[in-house]
Amino acid sequence: MSNFSIEELVIPASPNAPGWPSWEAVAALRNIVEAEGFGTDDLQYSADELLPGWLNTTYDPKRMFVARVNSTVVARATYETLLEPNDNHAWLGVQVLPAWRRRGIGAALADRVEALAATENRRELIAYTVSAEATGERLAAPTGFGSVPRDNPEVRFLLAHGYRLEQVERGSRLALPADDSVIRRFRADAAARAGRDYTVHCWSGETPPRWRDDLALLFTRMSTDAPTAGLQEPEDVWTAERLVSAEASRAASPRRMLTAAALFEPSGHLVAFTQLSVPAESNRSVGQEDTLVLREHRGHRLGMLLKSANLEYLAQASPGHPSVTTFNAEENRHMLDVNEALGFVPMGYEGAWKRVETIAGLAEKH
Repeated sequence: MSNFSIEELVIPASPNAPGWPSWEAVAALRNIVEAEGFGTDDLQYSADELLPGWLNTTYDPKRMFVARVNSTVVARATYETLLEPNDNHAWLGVQVLPAWRRRGIGAALADRVEALAATENRRELIAYTVSAEATGERLAAPTGFGSVPRDNPEVRFLLAHGYRLEQVERGSRLALPADDSVIRRFRADAAARAGRDYTVHCWSGETPPRWRDDLALLFTRMSTDAPTAGLQEPEDVWTAERLVSAEASRAASPRRMLTAAALFEPSGHLVAFTQLSVPAESNRSVGQEDTLVLREHRGHRLGMLLKSANLEYLAQASPGHPSVTTFNAEENRHMLDVNEALGFVPMGYEGAWKRVETIAGLAEKH
């Protein structure tokens, strides 16, 4: 056991405000752990890029705790919930720098955020954790799709703490530049399949006002229509007001969002979308964010139509990036087929874990 302290991190109000060095240390810690788990630097975010999402907690309540040895940040834990006070879910995460593992720091941070969940009567705890590839016995997801190395330290840790593996997510990478002729062909074929009822619209930054309600509905349906296996994650309701708030906060980030959406002409409403998070520096990777086609509009190849359209938009609006990364549930074969056709290849996997506390267990922690 090392001598360490745990404290809640006060998020700095802006770059270089009080607390900024600790925030930079947290960002560096996150990047080290992500790079170790996935074997690539493509998932790196700067402190400036991460800050806006942690300042805007009006609709996304979240807290962070850090462990320090002397004054050095060596680990962090995150605690996120929904705004709905009666919801009993909490999303937890713990990351420890490699040199400071096996000293009880990760366990102490996990205890802190689990105890916080207990005080708020949140019985369903969910954790997403990267699992680097390794030899040996595998732990299969109950979905029948994907597995993680059973002897990995994070797997042993979660099993020992009563969590159950519910789902495996695949991280994938598309090397850029993509073959323009291939992307154009996929888009043309998908457009022919979709027919004249669907048209594609692309924009950078904030959503045009006429489509805010539609995009808010699409974000809400992300929480109900995307595969979540045994996680059974709750509906996360978005409104136009929440969308405006999130986009205003994101405008402070050096990144910008490129959106491609499908308009269903007979109704005049958006029914599908996909987004790319683009860093300012052209030598850094682009992050594929949410992609969703409303259930009632599936079967028209709208996923391929929008992803190919947004890749074309990226090549025009911000060329030169080395890659695009994305994450999908291993059982989401349809979207994986789309990504693989476009040229995405696996880069790593993370487990989605869940623990359900009993009422008696919560009482003991109180």
